[in-house]
Amino acid sequence: MINKIVQSMADAMAGIKDGSVVLLGGFGSVGQPNALIDGLIEHGAKDLTVACNNAGAGHVGLARLMELGRVSKIICSFPRSSDPVVFETLYRAGKIELEIVPQGTLAERMRAAGAGVPAFFTATGVGTKMAVGKEHREIDGRTYILEQALHGDIGLVEAWEADRWGNLTFKQAGRNFNPICAMASALTIVQSQHIRELGQIDPDHVVTPGIFVDRVLHVPYGDPSGF
Repeated sequence: MINKIVQSMADAMAGIKDGSVVLLGGFGSVGQPNALIDGLIEHGAKDLTVACNNAGAGHVGLARLMELGRVSKIICSFPRSSDPVVFETLYRAGKIELEIVPQGTLAERMRAAGAGVPAFFTATGVGTKMAVGKEHREIDGRTYILEQALHGDIGLVEAWEADRWGNLTFKQAGRNFNPICAMASALTIVQSQHIRELGQIDPDHVVTPGIFVDRVLHVPYGDPSGF
């Protein structure tokens, strides 16, 4: 019987290795799997490369993971936020590496990894520092640069609903990067607000099918009434 629901955070984090590439869902704090980030902190993995939309804020979640010295590189679109003190301090001290990727390119690099596309050409970044060292090609009179697919060893995802097969739905803006992080990762770990019985989730509402999901942890919060 397929059952991807795990009973503890320790089970969810089991086997994560030092040096892993971690794809992190969320747009700022919206849809970010904060409980799983705290679990990763507790787990203790270090020398991580984290790819996400932004570089955290304050001293919690991703910022706390960086503050503890667990992140050696961050790949993101917005390294500065309303309170980026942790990232800026580490970056100015030369203690963390930064790769800035335009938001659409970041999303497409993850989507490409999940779809089995090794690389793609985009016009975004042409003529800027982000194009330095990358292959350029002219197509139909326009210049493009080659971007590589972005694969994750680990994907941390926040979902609204999940069943024991790992089928997922997302609520409103919580959909953001979460589905593509799940697709692009070798091991996808999900925190879900609700756990449903098989058949309770309308197949037409499933955004991420269970084939992309390995572990689901029930993390209830907020309004328990559902949509």
